[in-house]
Amino acid sequence: MAAVLACGPGSALSHRSAAALWGFGTEHQHYIDISVRRDSEARLRGIRCHRRPTLAATAITTRLNIPLTQPVQTFLDLTTVTGPKGLERAINEADKRDVIDPDALRKALDDHKGEPGVRPLRHVLDKHTFRLSDDELELLFRPLAAAAGLPTPLTKVKVNKFEVDFFWPDLGLVVETDGWRYHRTPATQTRDALRFQTHTAAGLTPIRFSHWQVKYEPAHVEAILKRTAANLRP
Repeated sequence: MAAVLACGPGSALSHRSAAALWGFGTEHQHYIDISVRRDSEARLRGIRCHRRPTLAATAITTRLNIPLTQPVQTFLDLTTVTGPKGLERAINEADKRDVIDPDALRKALDDHKGEPGVRPLRHVLDKHTFRLSDDELELLFRPLAAAAGLPTPLTKVKVNKFEVDFFWPDLGLVVETDGWRYHRTPATQTRDALRFQTHTAAGLTPIRFSHWQVKYEPAHVEAILKRTAANLRP
């Protein structure tokens, strides 16, 4: 609060400092990030002052009575000071703390088209919220399995009382695909763990790929399938 007051009217915590106050980031050890919605000549030790006259008033709110950027704006600012891994950690933490969930953050980016930070943030979010329809998934996955030397799999069949996406009975191989959404309830996590535990206990080999990998990282999917099949064959 002292840093905000020192920078004058229209000032608010932003970037790493705002993320820290929201609970999904860590403050820089040497300075506090402050955004000022006006031209400012502030040069204060321990404060990094970002002069942003075009920053909308709606981008500012308060937490614990301290002015700071809204969560969406904070994430856009974070893209300028951290990489993809840092963004992923922040998104997970914001979701866990119920500050903002990934789907809401993804939708909110539509109102910030063309602004700095939208593209890298969208890229990180898309990897974890991207989903294919069942038909699209099968259309893309079957050729990858064939290229890996696998026979035609059974699809959408019950195995150990669970419906699986792809199954090779002769190899004991089960492949599940998922959108890997950030927000997974404890019940969903428990069921996923039970599914893999049950398949493994039955002597099967379960593998999981994300829809993003099937669509945009086919070489990786094919390589994993090929190496797994080589280990399973007599």
